[in-house]
Amino acid sequence: MPAAALKTKPLPTQSTAKRPVQLDLPYVPVEKRVLPPGQPREWYVTHNRRLKAMRLAIALLDLGVHPTQARNAKIRSTAVLIGVHPPSDTTCHMVRALMRYSR
Repeated sequence: MPAAALKTKPLPTQSTAKRPVQLDLPYVPVEKRVLPPGQPREWYVTHNRRLKAMRLAIALLDLGVHPTQARNAKIRSTAVLIGVHPPSDTTCHMVRALMRYSR
C-alpha cells in the first residue's frame, strides 16, 4: 500500500497550517471616505457594523481561524490585535456568518 494512502486527512474543523500565520503589523486602516448624507441613523450603524465585521473576518481568516473556532472571545481578542473596538454580540455573529460564506 502506498505511503500516501496511510496518511489521514485532517477533519474539516482542523487547521492545516503548521503554525499560526502572523498578521502584517502595524495594521493600517483603509482611507476613510465620507458617507452619503441624508440616510437614517440605522443605515449608518448597519454600514459601520458590516465594515467592522469584514475587517475582523479577514483578520481571522488570515490567522487561520476556522469559522467553527471563532468564538466571541477569539473575535474580540483579534479586534484588540488589529486596533478596533471590541465588537458586540451581533457583530460577532455577523463575523462568523461572513467567514462561513464562500464563493
